[in-house]
Amino acid sequence: MGTGKKEKELKLKKVINRKLIVVLAIIFVALLFLVGRLIYIQVLKGEKYKRIVLDQQEYSSMSLPYKRGDIVDRNGTILATSKDVYNVVLDCKVLNAKSKCIDITVKGLVDIFGLEESDIRKELKENKNSQYSVLLKKVSYEDVQKFKEYKETAGNKNEYVTGVWFEKEYIRNYPYGSLASNVIGFITTGNEGMIGLEKYYNEILNGINGRQYGYLDSDNDYQKNIIEATDGDTVCLSLDINVQMIVEQKIKEFNDEHKSSELGLGSKHTAVMVMNPNNGEIYAMASYPSFDLTRPRDLSMYYSEEALEAMSDDEKIDILNDLWNNFCVTYTYEPGSTIKPFTVATGLDCGKLTGNETYLCNGYEKIGGHTIHCVNRGGHGIETIEQAINNSCNDALMQISRVIGVDAFTTYQEIFGFGKKTGIDLPGEARTDTLVYTKSTMNAASLATNSFGQNFNVTMIQLASGFCSLINGGYYYKPHVVKEIESEDGSIKDVTKSYLLRQTISAETSRYIRKYLYSTVNVGTAHSAKVEGYTMGGKTGTAQKYPRGNGKYLVSFIGYAPAATPRVLIYVIIDEPNVENQAQSSLATNLAREIMEEILPYLNIYPDEGKEGSVPTLKAPEEDYEDDIFEE
Repeated sequence: MGTGKKEKELKLKKVINRKLIVVLAIIFVALLFLVGRLIYIQVLKGEKYKRIVLDQQEYSSMSLPYKRGDIVDRNGTILATSKDVYNVVLDCKVLNAKSKCIDITVKGLVDIFGLEESDIRKELKENKNSQYSVLLKKVSYEDVQKFKEYKETAGNKNEYVTGVWFEKEYIRNYPYGSLASNVIGFITTGNEGMIGLEKYYNEILNGINGRQYGYLDSDNDYQKNIIEATDGDTVCLSLDINVQMIVEQKIKEFNDEHKSSELGLGSKHTAVMVMNPNNGEIYAMASYPSFDLTRPRDLSMYYSEEALEAMSDDEKIDILNDLWNNFCVTYTYEPGSTIKPFTVATGLDCGKLTGNETYLCNGYEKIGGHTIHCVNRGGHGIETIEQAINNSCNDALMQISRVIGVDAFTTYQEIFGFGKKTGIDLPGEARTDTLVYTKSTMNAASLATNSFGQNFNVTMIQLASGFCSLINGGYYYKPHVVKEIESEDGSIKDVTKSYLLRQTISAETSRYIRKYLYSTVNVGTAHSAKVEGYTMGGKTGTAQKYPRGNGKYLVSFIGYAPAATPRVLIYVIIDEPNVENQAQSSLATNLAREIMEEILPYLNIYPDEGKEGSVPTLKAPEEDYEDDIFEE
């Protein structure tokens, strides 16, 4: 019996042991599963559950704003930046919970920020549980520091400043006011660019907001989790602030001299571009009237208070849109005689002209039932091609266009970029594809008028870019106002290289054109554009506006220096100058000369008249052109 009992006990122990092993195994597997699950939650789902925990506890969360990137000129001068300001935020719940601290806190807010004590106490009473009451917006960094100093020095361990914190944000600042306003542009709510570079490079200038989370954990300790903001990139321009200032000052002087008593404007529009003809970089781009970037909707500089009150909202919007538009890019117009070098270049390059031709100008041509006059109604007499350009002879140009023919003329118009956007890195570039003739729509009369710049439209940037190719050996570069993009740490992220799109004419044709344009400034219609001591080339333009015969004109001049090896180009347009006789191209040449007199020395372009190789010659070897005329 004793033996049997022992055997039963042994069997029972074995059963129990087996069950314990199974239980322990189950527990071990469960622990492994839990450990694996914890690792999964921590590594892969940690952020999700962190947010759930935060949602279940008392916490505060605030956005950390990014700083929008700067816009700087080619020398690093800041043209647009973001300045940090602060909102004064009151935590009513915290301050009400510490009633002894109310008086000293309110005193600091009143003394430093100029707030009304009654307003603060009303906020504490009516929104006693609020943890986010904005008392004041856009306070300066200096005032915030004063309050922080007050907080550290005022009161004692029982009565101290509490329940006040500062929310950082940025406001856009334009240190030079109206300078290059149409190019730079401005922003609206939410850091959205409205016009200009602010709009075109909006995504590059903008960054990504950060976030700060504050919460009380299970031990009532305050914990803080910060995701830093990513600031926007800096846009570095090809514009030079000094060249831009000179241009805008001369434009202002012209308009002040010729302004009317009604609006204070000396012209409907005055616009100037300065660029490097050898790489497409824009050094200055200005149009008048302009506006102040710090007050873009302020019309008081042009209109009286009474006039503004009499305007409807729609009228004000139309005026503002006109102010904000960049004439150099968004407006189209008939170019007038500045197109004549293109016509001659077409004839030479396609082989229809040799350069030795002469033409009899009797003052008009009868074409397709129309009598089309020359600028000289009495006629110029016998004209060479060079003289036709010098004297701006419409008659000779019409005869040249007949030799060229519709097919070649329209083909080269397209090659020069007329009817197509240039692709400049600015918003709002106007379309002109419907404002030029095609092979199927051009007839003898339109061919004749197009040859001297009437009955088709261009933009300033189109004509300037094409003209650069006429004088630089035939190379058409994509125009641009941005040189490079820099990250917030100063490293270069992207560089805008000189982008050669195509060759428009041969180097030999370009030499012919430079020779003709040199004599046009030296002895022709553009002589008043000449800067003493410098060789220059250029062409004037006088376009009669629609409806014909109304006495309204757009006058212009496009020129460059030095004459043999162009390094800087200037294009001036005066739309409806406020003078009795608007058809005076000398208005544009005089303005161009005044600008060039100041910018040529600044750009380290020195007087070259009389020096060997300064005069363009048809037998000269092809010149080498510099990529950048600025000394770094």
